[in-house]
Amino acid sequence: MPRTSAATASPSGSAYRIKLFTGERSANLNASLLTGIVLVLVGFGLIMVLSSSAVEEFAAGNVISSKFLKQFIFAAIGVPLMLVAARIPLQFWTGPFAWLALGVSVVLQALVFTPLGLEINGNRSWLDFGVTTVQPAEFAKVALVIWLGLMVARKGDKLRELKHLLVPVGLPVAVVIGLALLGKDLGTVMVIGALVLGALWFGGIRMRYLVGLTAFAVAGAVLMAIISPNRVARITSFFDGSCDYEGLCWQTSHGFFALARGGLFGVGLGNSTAKWSWLPEADNDFIFAIIGEEFGLVGALAVILLFGALALVLLRIWRETRNPAGRVVIGGVLVWFIFQAFVNIAVVLGLLPVLGVPLPLLSSGGSALITSLFAIGLALSVARDNLKHDLDAAASPRRKVSAK
Repeated sequence: MPRTSAATASPSGSAYRIKLFTGERSANLNASLLTGIVLVLVGFGLIMVLSSSAVEEFAAGNVISSKFLKQFIFAAIGVPLMLVAARIPLQFWTGPFAWLALGVSVVLQALVFTPLGLEINGNRSWLDFGVTTVQPAEFAKVALVIWLGLMVARKGDKLRELKHLLVPVGLPVAVVIGLALLGKDLGTVMVIGALVLGALWFGGIRMRYLVGLTAFAVAGAVLMAIISPNRVARITSFFDGSCDYEGLCWQTSHGFFALARGGLFGVGLGNSTAKWSWLPEADNDFIFAIIGEEFGLVGALAVILLFGALALVLLRIWRETRNPAGRVVIGGVLVWFIFQAFVNIAVVLGLLPVLGVPLPLLSSGGSALITSLFAIGLALSVARDNLKHDLDAAASPRRKVSAK
């Protein structure tokens, strides 16, 4: 008799096994692709940081680039951190940990305005701990991604009401962005604003609220640009075409020269001339120009395609995610990386004025690299959570069939 029941239930069981196999294979494929793409970008970034900083470091008397060594150390910390974060359940990240992450990030941002704070190029956005500098706004990005996931999951349909959206979501976001505004870091403010809007949109928040938030964010960015004379001069000269070669457009002009010299296939790894003190921030904000010079149009397009592939994989994970917190986390990480990459590349190509936004996973910067890798770990945790749900969903019907 049990044999007959099992045979009767076999078609249904086969269907569940096929569904489980398909879901498991898709989840594993997404996780593998995401990990592979990120490791390629990080590895290539290490090579380019070494190449773009080697000349000035050698001129300073260093046998090997200290910027490369720091970036390598941060990558050696960040990659294991990414893998550990991927193994921890999503419920932990979007649970009580979210409160801790938000609180710590806000405190770190506030410390920027103490004697620990460091001002670079007019932006007070760093903490100087002697051994290294830290940019708290990078940690705030991760904290907001987690916090938004927690709030959307906890509030649910209540977020359709404006009052429930403004306090638990709007207030923390306003504090984080307000501190970044006080530090005069327009590029970071833009990325955080895009991250928040993207996370909420992918999380299913009403479009009319997002339109209002977008209008408010744009007004804030314009106001921030107006109150800075230097920034007004850069933006005005950019749009009216009066940018002079030796003044405000030194970086942009030499970025063009680097890209033009690279041609189709580039001049070869290590053969850039722009990095010989001609192009400021060659290993950071303008690393894409060095990539274009040394690897040509082919290399530059390859980097753009890698970011496109990264976006596609994150979209695949988002589509398979049913957990509201997971959808917000994936949406936030996706918009964060792709918007920031777009702004950086657009600046190098002369489509936007210089905003001081690094290229994710490629530009030098320990805080940015570690937080970016941790964010990818969160995305991998969501993919792992999707697999767990598929396993549970497939096991539950089989238990019901067995019970009958």
